[in-house]
Amino acid sequence: MLRLAFGRPWRQTEGMLASIMRLLGLDLPVPDHTTFSRRSADLTLAKAVSIASGPVNVVIDSTGLKVFGAGEWQREKHGGKGRRTWRKLHLAADPDTGEILASELTTTEDGDASQVGPLLNQISGPIASVTADGAYDGGPVYRIIAQRDPAAAVIIPPRSTAVPSDNADTAPTQRDRHLRMIQERGRRGWQKAVNYGRRALGEVAMMHYKTVIGRRLHARTLPTQKAEAAAGCKVLNVMTRLGMPVSQHIT
Repeated sequence: MLRLAFGRPWRQTEGMLASIMRLLGLDLPVPDHTTFSRRSADLTLAKAVSIASGPVNVVIDSTGLKVFGAGEWQREKHGGKGRRTWRKLHLAADPDTGEILASELTTTEDGDASQVGPLLNQISGPIASVTADGAYDGGPVYRIIAQRDPAAAVIIPPRSTAVPSDNADTAPTQRDRHLRMIQERGRRGWQKAVNYGRRALGEVAMMHYKTVIGRRLHARTLPTQKAEAAAGCKVLNVMTRLGMPVSQHIT
């Protein structure tokens, strides 16, 4: 976690820890950088990114993280074009606190909607609402959320080509109600009525990750990259708890 917080390679992290031990007057051994690298694949303390208390509002979003792979190395050494490799980071954030509730790192072949279930399964408490952009629109996502918490509100804008279900007149679903409201008030009116603006806070969580942790992964294998991303989210949550400003409205 110190390595990610300060953006240092393993060797420099080893030296920093040794310096901290000397400043604290502690005679404790510091593992070498190769040990840190080897053990990072089995890092489990970062699995529980955050523990939610009470019903939480969840904002889900995803972004790409670059992997410095063999393609880039070949390009720098020999010239020519190298193939870029990417991973996709999926986050579930609490818009009320700014904390990251869950994270998943996948290859670019995994769709955004397929990660809704794994993200929600990491949240221990009840869910009040789930907000996401139109890429998550569809029956499977609604069913996954309903199975996780039947009382949860689903705030996802239906696609422009969306049509009501067969039972929209007698037993309308949440998606049917969204479609009806959009027809009556327009998309802007719907966004204001359901507080869709909070989805932007999911993009803020992505920006925090890329600004503080970085836009690329240091680890070379997918298991270690997963551990690295989870540890990065843990670091951000610690910083959020320590440094979030308290704002008050003055009239």
